[in-house]
Amino acid sequence: MIGMLRGEVWEIQNDKIVLDVQGVGYLLAVPLGLLGKTRVGEKITLYTHLIVREEELSLVGFASAAEKRIFLEMLNISGIGPKAALAVLSTFGAREAENAIARRDVQLLTKVPGIGKKTAERLVLELKDKFGGTDSADTGRSLKVSGAGEEALEALLALGFGLDEARRALGEAVREGEEAGSEERIRRALKLLARPG
Repeated sequence: MIGMLRGEVWEIQNDKIVLDVQGVGYLLAVPLGLLGKTRVGEKITLYTHLIVREEELSLVGFASAAEKRIFLEMLNISGIGPKAALAVLSTFGAREAENAIARRDVQLLTKVPGIGKKTAERLVLELKDKFGGTDSADTGRSLKVSGAGEEALEALLALGFGLDEARRALGEAVREGEEAGSEERIRRALKLLARPG
C-alpha cells in the first residue's frame, strides 16, 4: 500500500497530477481545491490511497490526513465510489464537507455534481455520528445566502470552484458593491479568483 508520496509536480491534467518521485511519475487523481493550488515544479507531499479494481490500479492524492479520512469514510458507504467521494471534496473541501454532514444539510450536499437527494441523505445518515463538525454561529450565517448571493454561489460551484473559495470571493465582491445582482457578483468573484496566488 502506498500511503504517502513526496516529490515534484511534473504535469497537471484536468483532474490529475503527475508527481515525480525520484524519477518515477505517479499519476494521481486529486480534489479540485488541491489542483487549483498546485504548480508545475512545486515540491509537495500527498497522503495517498490506492484504488484496486479488476482491470485497473489508481492512486488518489490528498493535501491532508483529514481529506483522506473523509474520502475513506465515504467509500465505505454503499453507492459512493471514488469519483463521487472526490466530487464532494472538490466542491467543499474537508472541513465544509464534514460540517455539511454533521449539520445534516442534505440540500447543500446535493450541490455536488452527481450527488442526488437520496445519495446525500445516505451520506448524512451513515456519517453524521462520525463527524462532529465545527459548526458555529458564524459558520451557520456564512452558509445562509439568498437571492443574488445564492444564484452566484451555485454558478461558481457549477464552474468547479470549491465552496470555501467561492464564498470567500463572493464575500469580497459583495463588500465592493452591496447592491450588485447575481451576474455582477459572479463577474467580480471570477475576477478575484483569477488573481495569481
